[in-house]
Amino acid sequence: MGLTFPNESAEYRAARERLLAREIELRRLTETVARERRALPPGGVVPEDYVFEGLVNGAPAKVRLSELFLPGQDTLAIYSYMFGPERARPCSMCTPLLDGLDAAEPNIRQRLALVVVAESPLAKLRAFTEERGWRRLRLLSTAGNRYNRDYHGKGSEGGDTTMLNVFRREGATVRHFWGTEMAHTDGDPGQDHRGLDMLSPIFAMFDLTPAGRGDFYTRLSYP
Repeated sequence: MGLTFPNESAEYRAARERLLAREIELRRLTETVARERRALPPGGVVPEDYVFEGLVNGAPAKVRLSELFLPGQDTLAIYSYMFGPERARPCSMCTPLLDGLDAAEPNIRQRLALVVVAESPLAKLRAFTEERGWRRLRLLSTAGNRYNRDYHGKGSEGGDTTMLNVFRREGATVRHFWGTEMAHTDGDPGQDHRGLDMLSPIFAMFDLTPAGRGDFYTRLSYP
């Protein structure tokens, strides 16, 4: 399709052209899935206006789900963070993912509100936010409400689990639009669940390399 690189063999170029055709096919499929996602019928009405604990003007305050939408926008994404009170430290897979979202948040907020919720007390969440150096993500505590249980940020045995849910406001009504249900299905042989790949620049980068992902899992810190 036009490109070549220094000293590549004819065998390499032929294989690369076949792979490029598959990459274009994958891009088309990704766009098709995105269109089908946008065309979903209306989701269920949110059963209650969940009350979270967050910061308002620097002070702890109660915040309702309906108040999380940004002015003039009707889309809200809520990431359920695996940092419940049973954990001394948060999930080592969630946290690097949120590192990237913290950096991207000024861009994301141009089209939707993004908040992160966890069941730990607000003070514990704020302490880790400061330790991690997050400056943009809004973290809220779900302690005392049913949000994580209703929207699958909590597993059947009571432990926290990863989930991203998207909500849409229609006038005074808030409906669920979509959630990362694939993260709660069985992985294919040799794979993790991989339900949040679309949000991970780390693993997307590894997929472009000769060694791939291997058995790598992110950590909170590295030597």
